[in-house]
Amino acid sequence: MAEIVTTKPASSEGAKFFRRFLKRKTVALGLVVIIIFVLLAVLAPWIAPYSPSKLSIVNRLKPPSEIYWFGTDEFGRDIFSRTIFAGRLSLLVGAAVVTLSAIIGVTLGLLAGFFQRLDTPIARLIDAMMAFPDILLAIALVAALGPSLVTVIIALSIVYSPRLARIVRASTLVIRELPYVEAAKALGISTFHIMTRHVLRNLISPILVQGTFLFASAMLAEAGLSFLGLGVSPEIPTWGTMIASGRQYIGQADWMTYFPGFAIILSVLSLQMVGDGLRDMLDPRLRKDL
Repeated sequence: MAEIVTTKPASSEGAKFFRRFLKRKTVALGLVVIIIFVLLAVLAPWIAPYSPSKLSIVNRLKPPSEIYWFGTDEFGRDIFSRTIFAGRLSLLVGAAVVTLSAIIGVTLGLLAGFFQRLDTPIARLIDAMMAFPDILLAIALVAALGPSLVTVIIALSIVYSPRLARIVRASTLVIRELPYVEAAKALGISTFHIMTRHVLRNLISPILVQGTFLFASAMLAEAGLSFLGLGVSPEIPTWGTMIASGRQYIGQADWMTYFPGFAIILSVLSLQMVGDGLRDMLDPRLRKDL
């Protein structure tokens, strides 16, 4: 009688991984905070009690109250409404920067790690770009291209793509020497197929972990550029521009800087906590019993 072999479905393995992932309280808390920010951003038009651009000079600099939960700014605009609408832009910038950085960084890293003749020039390019402080390079690029949402995304993607490229290159140098890759070459499988199916599939974990950290860095950098006046148009609410406009009212209307500042801190910190949890779970050298 033939022996029946049973295998665990992929869904059960995914559920098990997710339960282990959430066993760490800091990771679970970070994930909950991220979900709250995403829901607030998506549902902002229905949650916000006022339009983020509605002016009411009569109600300028009102402290937090039952009517204005986070108070109002110098033009009488509701800070709560502006804060959650600003979160939409920060999440959009973070997601766009991570996506574009992954495309650029993974491509450069694969080419440098797989083709020896391209390794030296690409590696030198990566080292040269990483020699500059991130924010200074971003400021230079935005100043050269002109401040706008698109240029901020492009500039930050160029700034952060070397981080991914360096990680992908280092891993590709190791993977390309493994026996199954050598066997694929001997069988005449195309280089593109080997790079995408055999090499790239084994790089998903480090790319995913690094992506969470880049997301947080991109949101923080966007706020910094907006604070310096190099971000999007001042009419569009962002956490950076809200803090910048509240500087002159510190001591008189501190809530103008407190609430967008807390939003930046909570969003970046929660992404960092989730990234730490992913790294511990997906990296065999750091894996722990959660």
